[in-house]
Amino acid sequence: MTLLNILNLTHPIVQAPMAGATTPELAATVSNFGGLGSLGSGMTTPKVLNSEIDSIKSLTDRPFMINLMVLSEHESNTLDSAVPNWLSQYYQENNIEIELPKQPALSFAEQLQVLYDNPVPVVSFTFGIINAEQVQRLQSLGTRVIGTANHPLEAKAWSNIGADAVCVQGVEAGGHRGGWLAQSANDPLGLLTLIAQTRACTDVPLIAAGGIMTGQAIKAVQTAGAELAQIGTAFLTTDKSGINDSYKQALLDASEGKRSAETRLTRLFSGKQARALLNDYLRDFAQFESAHELPPYPQLNAMTKLLRAHATKNLDAEHQSLWAGQGVALVRQERTIKLLERLVKES
Repeated sequence: MTLLNILNLTHPIVQAPMAGATTPELAATVSNFGGLGSLGSGMTTPKVLNSEIDSIKSLTDRPFMINLMVLSEHESNTLDSAVPNWLSQYYQENNIEIELPKQPALSFAEQLQVLYDNPVPVVSFTFGIINAEQVQRLQSLGTRVIGTANHPLEAKAWSNIGADAVCVQGVEAGGHRGGWLAQSANDPLGLLTLIAQTRACTDVPLIAAGGIMTGQAIKAVQTAGAELAQIGTAFLTTDKSGINDSYKQALLDASEGKRSAETRLTRLFSGKQARALLNDYLRDFAQFESAHELPPYPQLNAMTKLLRAHATKNLDAEHQSLWAGQGVALVRQERTIKLLERLVKES
């Protein structure tokens, strides 16, 4: 049985679950079209998550996906690193008062409980791996479970605990890398290499992610051994996207040659590798990129939240985390439904 059948999809398109950029309306639009719409919920409180699930269920009767970030209680609760001097100095120079939260991230266990109490058709996980009992509990509720991998060993680990599929995320992908093993950070694999190496060690169904912007690219990853294509950056400049106008304009400017379309893998925003459009923040603090004293994720993420919020409020794209994949030069300002129709037509 193919993944298309298992997930009850008409088209092999998964809209990437980009936390902070996805909305119930975006997810429902993709699902109603016959793809798999999704909501990035790793930074969403349990109460809001429950409400957003209900909202999607009211907008579509088709399958959709919720994505959570796997963090231990220790990681979610611990904020014991000092704010880096360069960041502290930036805050002083811009008259931004440093107010850190009591804990750097929400409780993963509490978010997961929402999915037990209000089951969804599909759930995916990133930044770590859950256990076999949790997989089985979700599946017993009728939920399909998808893991995220940047390395074949991560995909194999998900396969071993009974995941229904694995999203293999190549180095081309925008936003945070979803893996957790040191190997995936030390030598990031391109998508086609990752698919081939993963196919060689496990037969778990694969969803391909990273730089996919066209119908031709969907066909290419299917030929390489993936069943579905997960697309993120292309949706960011559509009408149902949840990103702010200055972020959206920066992406469009990159596609129109008004600014560089260069992207970079960076830890400077969150402490975890993520791909973003190059801007002044990444240029100005590049010297600290490899510094061993960078606070880990999610601690640095909590520390830069004030910087990003200040930049967003001031329409300053140069100090926002402009998450984007290497295909950003191909984004268009268009309706979400138009993008979906074009992808299907091209493939």
